Amino acid sequence: MNTEEKLKELNIELPEAPKPAGAYVPVARTGKLVFTSGILPVDAGEIKIKGKLGKELSLDQGQEAAGRCVLNGLSAIKKELGSLDKIKQVIRINGYVQSEKGFTDQAKVMNGASDLLVNIFGEKGKHSRTAIGASELPLNSPVEIDMIIEVEE
Repeated sequence: MNTEEKLKELNIELPEAPKPAGAYVPVARTGKLVFTSGILPVDAGEIKIKGKLGKELSLDQGQEAAGRCVLNGLSAIKKELGSLDKIKQVIRINGYVQSEKGFTDQAKVMNGASDLLVNIFGEKGKHSRTAIGASELPLNSPVEIDMIIEVEE
């Protein structure tokens, strides 16, 4: 089953690839590696889930935002590569979680991203990961994620 078929089976539609909010490119490629810039949970051009985990937002909302970041990242990667079937392995994701003082479930928030990648790609979606608490993120986003992906040449 190719990636497009898997997305349909999971009832997932990739959003339009988000446009950069600054002077950077959304995806950079060198050899077999693709790096995404920090990806926010933008939905139809805006961040609909905003705020800090442990204050305005629940764990479930954080996980939803992390999943949205992954879908936006995959859209940017697909735009760069032409097809997600060129992904050989998700190598690493780094997650930044806007957290209220005392909130320590950043890893659980990032499970929303990790679980989604494994559901979509199976073994190829298993990756190393960092989950970091941040006092503030751009545009009051609850989560920002960047990814490193190995692709077929």
